[in-house]
Amino acid sequence: MKSVTAATLINVFNGTCNLATLVGAFLCDAYFGRYKCLGFASICSLLGMLILMLTAAIPNAHPPHCAATTCSPPTPWQFTFLLASFLCLVIGAGGIRPCNLAFGADQFDPRSESGKRGTSSFFNWYYCTYAAAVMVSVTGIVYVQSNISWSIGLAIPAFLMFISCALFFWGTRIYVIVKPQGSPLTSVAQVLVAALRKRSLELPEDSGAPLFDYHPPKSINSRLPRTSQFRCLDKAVIVTDSDKINPNGSPNKPWRLCSMQQVEEVKCIVRILPIWASTIISNVPLLQQQTYAVFQALQSDRQLGHFQIPAATYVLFTMVTLTIWIPIYDRILVPYLEKITHHKEGGGGLTLLQRMGIGMVLAIACALVSGVVEVERKHMTRASPTLGVTPQGGEVSTMSSMWLIPQLMLAGLAEAFGYIAQIEFYYKQFPENMSSIAQSFFFVAYALSNYLSGFLVYVVHKVSEGNEGGDWLADDLNKGKLDWFYFVIGGLGVVNFVYFLVCARWYTYKGDLKRLGGEIDLEGNV
Repeated sequence: MKSVTAATLINVFNGTCNLATLVGAFLCDAYFGRYKCLGFASICSLLGMLILMLTAAIPNAHPPHCAATTCSPPTPWQFTFLLASFLCLVIGAGGIRPCNLAFGADQFDPRSESGKRGTSSFFNWYYCTYAAAVMVSVTGIVYVQSNISWSIGLAIPAFLMFISCALFFWGTRIYVIVKPQGSPLTSVAQVLVAALRKRSLELPEDSGAPLFDYHPPKSINSRLPRTSQFRCLDKAVIVTDSDKINPNGSPNKPWRLCSMQQVEEVKCIVRILPIWASTIISNVPLLQQQTYAVFQALQSDRQLGHFQIPAATYVLFTMVTLTIWIPIYDRILVPYLEKITHHKEGGGGLTLLQRMGIGMVLAIACALVSGVVEVERKHMTRASPTLGVTPQGGEVSTMSSMWLIPQLMLAGLAEAFGYIAQIEFYYKQFPENMSSIAQSFFFVAYALSNYLSGFLVYVVHKVSEGNEGGDWLADDLNKGKLDWFYFVIGGLGVVNFVYFLVCARWYTYKGDLKRLGGEIDLEGNV
């Protein structure tokens, strides 16, 4: 398979898996709750892994081994059996990914200082554990699959998933289980429809004018103060002569009259969207390390003594960096930074947007360093005798593949700052009854980043292959201009970072608003 095709397929597959989280998050917040969704999704994942294991263990469930020059395609039954496992895995991912972090955070009391600090540490350590699990899977399990048995290599994660399910259900009695309160998107739609119906009304200048402000007694959402942003939405709370109020204080026609609390919750979502959009481009440099860093390693000197390092294992340096950095940051730097900045809400002396900004800068640096390393790799290929030829026909440079470590370490640091801050940002800034949907926003952005990354690869390949300079993303990197591609991605990252700074300056944190003389202070702590 060509390198461009492989890179595109990886991006599209990952993106499709992450998009499933949006459906799972909606069902979780609206109808079933996080506990039930996690339980069902965990069983689906276990079932998918068992079916996938059987495709390798049962001889008739997969095609025969390839001959020297030909490979037999799978039969329709074999392909259907494989797709059934993928379907179960997608359903499992769609339920687990948006719910597990939110469910874990539900176990902390957000009203106490220890609960707030515990929530921030939980996000850090969760991602650290995730990185450690990835390292085990791409080393130990991949080794078993490649050198011992493919079926045993698939049986190991299935067994671990069984243990995970058992432990999850074993702890049922001690969990804090938050019950769903109906579709949160219905409330959002009601505000938009009500504001549209009353668009011709004038907002009263008098702060004491009749504006509907009802807060359901069983609502889990924190009470939000009124803000002066997006005043067009405030028209949904204007009480007219035709509006009627039920005896319990709720509106008789919720599609014509909404509460100030509902409007402010919609404003929270609207404020988040520009920040969310900026993360789509910022993820692209990190995604490219999963593919083109491997291709760079293939055409570099991977010999370490008498051992040749497999090219695919170089991405481990990203996870190793992340795993080492998070405990250092959480246990050493956080207390020190909190003493300097006196800021504890963002989880580490830095606000969430500051941490996201640092992650973006590191992602840009990752792209630029990758380009510089590729320039040197190609220079050494031309200036020195090569070490052989890859299966794709590319000459192997004498440059040590260890020079790829800096860009992979930068990718790990960018994830440690950016990804964790994004997850925590969505969880804390969305209304509480949308916690699962908030987590899905991270995965949807990641999915769109995968699609954008694949689109950029496709466009650059198609546009450049017909030029005199040749294909930038040729299978043989020595004949391409991968360094230019990295620099283009870095340039896009710079433009995106400027856009992020504008959005961050304008953003106001939920519940961090101050009334000054009857007005709202919109200076967010960026």
